[in-house]
Amino acid sequence: MSKITAAITAVGAFVPEFVLSNKVLETMVDTNDEWITTRTGIKERRILKKEGEGTSYLAVKAAENLIEKKQIDPKEIDLVIVATATPDMPVASTAVYTATKIGATNAFAYDLQAACSSFLYGLSTASSYIESGRYKKVLLIGADKMSSIIDYTDRATCIIFGDGAGAVLLEPNTEGLGFQDEYLRSDGSGREFLKIEAGGSILPPNEDTVKNKQHFVHQDGRTVFKFAVSNMADVCEKIMQRNNLTHDDVSWLVPHQANMRIIDATASRMNLEDSKVLKNIHRYGNTTSATLPLLLSDFEDKLKKGDNLIFAAFGGGFTWGSIYLKWAYNS
Repeated sequence: MSKITAAITAVGAFVPEFVLSNKVLETMVDTNDEWITTRTGIKERRILKKEGEGTSYLAVKAAENLIEKKQIDPKEIDLVIVATATPDMPVASTAVYTATKIGATNAFAYDLQAACSSFLYGLSTASSYIESGRYKKVLLIGADKMSSIIDYTDRATCIIFGDGAGAVLLEPNTEGLGFQDEYLRSDGSGREFLKIEAGGSILPPNEDTVKNKQHFVHQDGRTVFKFAVSNMADVCEKIMQRNNLTHDDVSWLVPHQANMRIIDATASRMNLEDSKVLKNIHRYGNTTSATLPLLLSDFEDKLKKGDNLIFAAFGGGFTWGSIYLKWAYNS
């Protein structure tokens, strides 16, 4: 019997209509287009303005896009994982609501949270379910409404983040395609440098936490940048070495879209030419859990069966890692 691997067999995506450009940000905070572009590579980001709608709205739209493209019956889906740092609410699972809304009534569902590494960790988790042989169709969605946790008077964070969602379907493969290897890491000493202080069990919401803006993302940009540059590059190099891959063997680098300089440093360490690096940071900014699947959606027509993809991400926690996957279809 051939070994079962977990292959991505379909992708879907959704981004909101409203475009928050650098020019618009210039009217909101003390910044300018040249400064933002030079330091981050971001030109614009999408913002969900629909009143009363949260991350599940984005997740449902991305899932529906995948379902329509793949022409599958949602009732065939066994499991729905929503990777997100911005769930609709603290207790009721966003994934459970999303599964019900898309008609995946035979699936069980749950959320997975590892900040910007959420989708990467989710890819590892979803692949394990498929490889176990017990599940045939796992829907993994990366979705975040980052605008809900950003202080738009803080120029250090408001220039970076946007809203969006992407989805992938994982199914069994016996051709040796799909998931090949992973190298995932974490380090809790990074907790102080990228966090939302209030709203959890340590510091529940109160009048002071709201007044002090402790429910917004705070990051020590310099420290996070330094850790991200070294660690994202390090894990990519390690996974290449472990699988005897040279830069010629790598078809595409699929990196988390947090900062263009981090992406370039990772590609440089891998000795990859720029044409092999997937980038859309200029269009969406950092959509946290959605960056990797949005890349797959935007560049799906370039991906060929058998292509070697190296995924990489870095997020709060700190969390980071790399996954090696062989693409399973021609779009």
